[in-house]
Amino acid sequence: SKGSGVVGSAQNVPDGSPVKVVERSGAPIEGSGDVTIVEFSDFQCPFCQDFFNKSYQQIKQKYIDTNKVKFVYRYFPLTAIHPDAQKSAEAAECANRQGRFFDYHDILFKRMIPISQTNPNGGGLDTASLKKYAVELGLDAVKFNSCLDNGDAKSVVAGDIEAGNK
Repeated sequence: SKGSGVVGSAQNVPDGSPVKVVERSGAPIEGSGDVTIVEFSDFQCPFCQDFFNKSYQQIKQKYIDTNKVKFVYRYFPLTAIHPDAQKSAEAAECANRQGRFFDYHDILFKRMIPISQTNPNGGGLDTASLKKYAVELGLDAVKFNSCLDNGDAKSVVAGDIEAGNK
């Protein structure tokens, strides 16, 4: 499963080799503690949005905000089914570079409109909206737009996808 998971020790992957998913340098992290939760997520995924709305809020209140758990976010855009997932992950990383990842993360999940039969393209994660959210949060728009337009965060997202696939 590509959802959230608790990581405490090495786990065997399909080829039998042990792998331990840990936070990468610069990864968005909240809280501290002996237990680490690593979430691989997609901002256009309705199941990820559901996790944000329900489980994450409870985990944050009970465990992250009380420093019982360290929560690490990793990007895992499912581009084959979510056309805006890659760019929204890059935008979140651009916000992360300004120290505002979790504020930006929250706004993306709150404003994302899932893909459905009545709205086959989804909504709320187009490039213009991504830039508007940065302005709403008071980010440096010039730096944010440059980061997003130049693809400065693509390699970070690609690295998280690679780690998630392992």
